[in-house]
Amino acid sequence: MSPSPRIKATLKRLPDSPGVYLMKDDAGRVLYVGKAQSLRARVRQYWQASRSAAPLRIESAIEQVADVEYTMTDTVSEALLLEANLIKRYQPRFNVRLKDDKSYPFIKVTLADDFPRIERTRKLPNDGSRYFGPYASASSVDESMNLIRRIFPFRTCTIQIDEGKRALERPCLLYHIKRCQGPCIDVISKADYAADIEQVMLFLEGHQEQVSKALREDMEVAAENLEFERAAALRDKVRAIERTTESQKMAGFAKRKLDVLGYARSGKEAAVQLFAIREGKTLSRDIFVLENVADDTDEEALTSFVKQYYARAGSIPPQVLVPFELQEIDELEAMLADRSEHKVQMRVPQRGEGRKLMVLAGRNAAETLEREQARWLADQGKTERALSELAEALVLPAPPERIECYDISTIQGTNSVGSMVVFEEGQPRTGEYRRFRIKNVAGQDDFASHQEVLRRRFRRALDAEEGGAEQLRWRLPDLVIIDGGKGQVSAAREVLDELGLHDLPMAGLAKEREELFVAGSSEPIVLPATSQALYLLQRLRDEAHRFAITYHRQLRGKAATKSALDDLAGVGPARKRALLRVFGSSRALKKATTEEIAAVPGIGPAMAERIREHLDS
Repeated sequence: MSPSPRIKATLKRLPDSPGVYLMKDDAGRVLYVGKAQSLRARVRQYWQASRSAAPLRIESAIEQVADVEYTMTDTVSEALLLEANLIKRYQPRFNVRLKDDKSYPFIKVTLADDFPRIERTRKLPNDGSRYFGPYASASSVDESMNLIRRIFPFRTCTIQIDEGKRALERPCLLYHIKRCQGPCIDVISKADYAADIEQVMLFLEGHQEQVSKALREDMEVAAENLEFERAAALRDKVRAIERTTESQKMAGFAKRKLDVLGYARSGKEAAVQLFAIREGKTLSRDIFVLENVADDTDEEALTSFVKQYYARAGSIPPQVLVPFELQEIDELEAMLADRSEHKVQMRVPQRGEGRKLMVLAGRNAAETLEREQARWLADQGKTERALSELAEALVLPAPPERIECYDISTIQGTNSVGSMVVFEEGQPRTGEYRRFRIKNVAGQDDFASHQEVLRRRFRRALDAEEGGAEQLRWRLPDLVIIDGGKGQVSAAREVLDELGLHDLPMAGLAKEREELFVAGSSEPIVLPATSQALYLLQRLRDEAHRFAITYHRQLRGKAATKSALDDLAGVGPARKRALLRVFGSSRALKKATTEEIAAVPGIGPAMAERIREHLDS
């Protein structure tokens, strides 16, 4: 395939250096992300007539490429890390990628706080916190956090707590049931709390024996000082840790730190079972599914996993066991060493405990993949049935491939917003969701708000240049669903007819009785409670509602922080957030005394006086 003039110009200026390249389509969507030791040699290769045959997946990507962007790096190791992060960010259609990667959670320790919280998160901002993971599921995180909380009580609230200051008059229930140490009522020092958090992090790193030893020493000191209640509490912690470690022990791996990667594949998917062994104990057993591997070798698929997983992993051991030799092994080891700041060896175990564990991990991966595919086939059957039922109920010429659903969210006519969610072949396409801020409707008018959203959305489609990126971005659906009943449907139908879209099917789903309404028909369509079509419509409606209300809350939150303080010099976003954390709302702040305002961290007496004067004026 001959490159376009735009791509030809890019190929001419490609540097002979390591880096990452992004292949994009006409609409600017990233199709494929790759890394190269030499950007010039690697990217040019795709458009050379003499190149060896690429996997069908890559051939398909090249046919759709309209532009190539690239970023240079100093080393190949940096390129590997950047490649993994960009795959995570863009989820390119033609890359091998971790399935549902966006959902993989971490355990976060908020070290920037005086009294750190331990919480589940899916984001990794550079905010001074420690992150452990990623874990394969939220339940894996919750299991670890529940275990930790039984041994080391920690706070879960988000209130501002400063050392030496009482944040609340009374503690919550968690304090009374010994699941929190009560920093909010100033009964534990910052140093003592930090010592416990340090123990938690050692525990999460797999150093349970070190933690147990330290607790045992504290227990003996407490007993000698006749602090029998404290000694008993420490004894219970030691026993809980010992019970945990006993169940985690791995014969043959005493004092060793390693990860074991088992692998299995079937069709377009592969699975990786990861055993994380620390100090001779199994710290975690997580399984990850890879998709889009049909045209890749096992070596390529597992290499992709290693790059994507370890680019974000909170802990990398000195040794990683793999079932077979990987591509780019030297580069991978260099990347892992750069991330962990210690040497990392990747090897294939041939015998002994390592080989046995590898076989076990592989069996686990195969079983998980079999279950995943069985579930997927069942879901696919349900989706096909749902679309067929929907086509029959609405008398459509064919099952709708692309469905759009619209919802309005407002409170008393303020911060009104509209949402558009998209399902293709029965599955959400989150990248194509759109949200609209209502601009031309005064007060609470659901009908007019729906009309404004639909008019703006479909005018963009009709005004777009034929064959251009904008037309692709706003392409017409096969079916429009409105969250509402007969009135909303009639109002929406007016807009579609006004725009000449007379043949575009549309229906409304009313919440009260879950009835379907079609313009021009006085009688609703009632789908059976067991109907897969009804279930699909409910998913669409609920997703549109969730997306709309999330945007509405964002605007409402901005409005709340956009208070009487906006025009006051010296009160920036940080101070506004601090004030709202303490007082909760602008209304409560207006009732506060100067002394109460001055007590907020970062304010002080002089600024409090200015704020009070400003509020009074």
